[in-house]
Amino acid sequence: MLTWLFNNLSYDYSFFNVFRYLTFRGICGVLTAIGIFFVFGPAMIRKLSYYQIGQTVREDGPPTHFSKVGTPTMGGALILGAVVVATLLWADLSNRYIWAILFTTITFGIIGWIDDYRKLVDKNPRGMGARNKFLLQSISGLAVAVFLFQTAELPAETELLVPLFKDVAIPLGWGFMVLTYFVVVGTSNAVNLTDGLDGLAIMPAVMVAGALGIFAYATGNANFSEYLGIPFIPGAGEVLIFCAALVGAGLGFLWFNTYPAQVFMGDIGALSLGAAIGIVAVIVRQEIVLMIMGGVFVMETVSVILQVASFKLIGRRIFRMAPLHHHFELKGWPEPRVIVRFWIISLILVLIGLATLKIR
Repeated sequence: MLTWLFNNLSYDYSFFNVFRYLTFRGICGVLTAIGIFFVFGPAMIRKLSYYQIGQTVREDGPPTHFSKVGTPTMGGALILGAVVVATLLWADLSNRYIWAILFTTITFGIIGWIDDYRKLVDKNPRGMGARNKFLLQSISGLAVAVFLFQTAELPAETELLVPLFKDVAIPLGWGFMVLTYFVVVGTSNAVNLTDGLDGLAIMPAVMVAGALGIFAYATGNANFSEYLGIPFIPGAGEVLIFCAALVGAGLGFLWFNTYPAQVFMGDIGALSLGAAIGIVAVIVRQEIVLMIMGGVFVMETVSVILQVASFKLIGRRIFRMAPLHHHFELKGWPEPRVIVRFWIISLILVLIGLATLKIR
């Protein structure tokens, strides 16, 4: 929106030429999103408290979590709002990738909102139910997968890139839509499973989004993509603006979500954040690298799968509790220690993922 305005003004006033640069608009996106949180965050927390939209805790959960009962939740609504507003203000709205990402983020946010609403307002502990939630996620994930496949202009847009190898790209054909579906839906649910401690999910999401923004910038730049040995995808660079907005919104949320949390994001935040990260990875063709950088989300999800499978097959549990962060809590680790150590692991994995840009 502002990009269009400033581009027109740049013909008469050279100062506005600075808004043509992706990096500058990315910085504006970060500052806009984080500014929205600093302005509206306290009021949002007061409103959530006033309407008693507070966190519920499982009776079989870690005892240390009982003190969290009643903490305002559904703060992810402001994350979603900040990301969308900052993106609309600073991104090129003629770019199809921007609309694909916004569609995915908003639809998964709506699914999360419905689930939160039924849990907290309707007092239904099951929310909208796993089957209904998965159905709606599948519809949204398949819709964006079909859109990206049908609008693809270059073979590189539907090929699977293998990191560390310069010339290895596997044509997927129709399989591209299947892969996109699993990446978007899988990442959405993985982030949701990770969101169990104060700040545990949001910081890895911020780091992964920032790294994917770097991939987007390089992928959408002909010179950088040729130098780094990755396919050039016209228009993918604009995705940097969305990633920057997500980083800003995530940091703004962390200001209030850091231990001890004043607000939780709820499913509306976790599901939309995960889906957003997943669709960005698909657009910049870095699905495998996403699994590396989002390793914390992967191991949290795998821990749940192993726990359920082990109990059903042999009647024994592998972990004291799943997801994995609860296992360490029950081993006696203080919550801040679990959070910070998971953050450190995320940082290491993100750096490894970024290293694949150069090692080819």
